[in-house]
Amino acid sequence: MIADAGHRMTVVLLGRDSLPPLDDVDALWILGGAMDVFEEDIHPWLIDEKRYIREAVQHRGLAAFGICLGHQLMAESLGGACAKGGAEIGVLGVTISAPSPFLADLPPTFPVLIWHGVEVTALPPGATCVATSEDCAVHAIQYGSRAFSMQSHPEVGPDVVADWAAIPAAAVVLADRLGPDGADRLTEDVARHFPDLQRNARTLFDNWCRQVGIPSEVPA
Repeated sequence: MIADAGHRMTVVLLGRDSLPPLDDVDALWILGGAMDVFEEDIHPWLIDEKRYIREAVQHRGLAAFGICLGHQLMAESLGGACAKGGAEIGVLGVTISAPSPFLADLPPTFPVLIWHGVEVTALPPGATCVATSEDCAVHAIQYGSRAFSMQSHPEVGPDVVADWAAIPAAAVVLADRLGPDGADRLTEDVARHFPDLQRNARTLFDNWCRQVGIPSEVPA
């Protein structure tokens, strides 16, 4: 969707790539990862990433969208806190808990693919929790008018579970939480809900673009 809207993406894999100068960045999408947000001793690049997010969002007011680990990174970078807990794996319901332009035109409760074992436990100053799920009280956060994050994976594609299950540590978690056929069951769940997942992803993308003033499609 980003490419189809005519935007140029620079993909940065932390731990391998250098962060680009913020003067060259219009918006940040902060994605997920297998590491925990507070594992700075194991992944020291987390320190630089948090500093980068804080400068971008808090001091420069850049548009941002955080997903899963990115949700937690935004929370910690802007003065909130995270801790182990709220573990969820599956296609589950998220319920809107406060009005937000980022969640406009979505059902009051909508399905998302969720996989996490860490949750946001304290909001950053001035942030608003705008959605919750059964086991995660702070599922989506709005920061001012140009930044938004959510604990789930709206970007899910049809092969995402197979890609994740190929990671040995992830396969162990799947088997532990969902049983030996966990990957197959989760794949079936994603396939069953995929039309709704795709439609909701499009709505979230359009909402975010409209709210931060970035085109969501190539101008006619």
